[in-house]
Amino acid sequence: MNSLAEMGAALLGGKVARIGMIGGGSLSQLIRLTLTDGRQAIVKTGPSPRMEAEMLRAIRASGAPAPQVFAADDKVLVIEVLPSGGGLGGAWNHLGSVLATLHTAHGERYGWNEDYAFGPVAIENGWSDDWPAFWAERRLLVNVPFVGTGFSRRIETLAADLPNRLPQRPAPSLLHGDLWGGNVLTSEGRVTGLIDPACYYGHGEVDIAMLMLFDHPTPAFYSAYGKLEPGEGERLAIYRLWPALVHLRLFGSGYRALVEGLLSEVGV
Repeated sequence: MNSLAEMGAALLGGKVARIGMIGGGSLSQLIRLTLTDGRQAIVKTGPSPRMEAEMLRAIRASGAPAPQVFAADDKVLVIEVLPSGGGLGGAWNHLGSVLATLHTAHGERYGWNEDYAFGPVAIENGWSDDWPAFWAERRLLVNVPFVGTGFSRRIETLAADLPNRLPQRPAPSLLHGDLWGGNVLTSEGRVTGLIDPACYYGHGEVDIAMLMLFDHPTPAFYSAYGKLEPGEGERLAIYRLWPALVHLRLFGSGYRALVEGLLSEVGV
């Protein structure tokens, strides 16, 4: 942790005064750094600190809240300390508004300018003009070699049928890409920042689906976000399948039941 602090301090042109430990980084290390001149920052590792910096800047540019990027190099990212400590319980309405704002930022195609990763699991982001093909190739079929024959055949069946299940060309919205409660900072009933992004451009419902994987958005969230198109139930299950497969690959057999349930829900 001292080396992490020293790297962050060097990028800020200062000297370390204090290091504070921060929990919650299952795929990265992070600390709260205080410099001798009083400045504070979060210093963290990740699959690509420079790319994460670009993603945070894109979120801020959309008008949605995210930490200001102070510095980044190939090893660490240094960002603003934001108010936190609240829970999603009192902030669902504001999160709906924040997500609606984020999703008004549109790209020209689906994907991102570079691949990314969740730890050792690659996130393939090659550009596409065909949304069902993007989801089939970049989000579902890439998992086939890693999840066993039983799941693989069902994933292949679903992927082949996605043109009948997903919209051909929804608005390519800027997605957070890893939206769950732990990546939403809140304070006093408001969202202060979206953190730990894995951004790309895609169907806005993907972020909502990810949010539903471990959290339970309230009617206030949907009221603030806006009404989803008919048939959202099946689409959200298809979109939840990707993070479920990622969790299976990262954390093991405890997530097999989640994958099984989602495949059964979409009828494959």
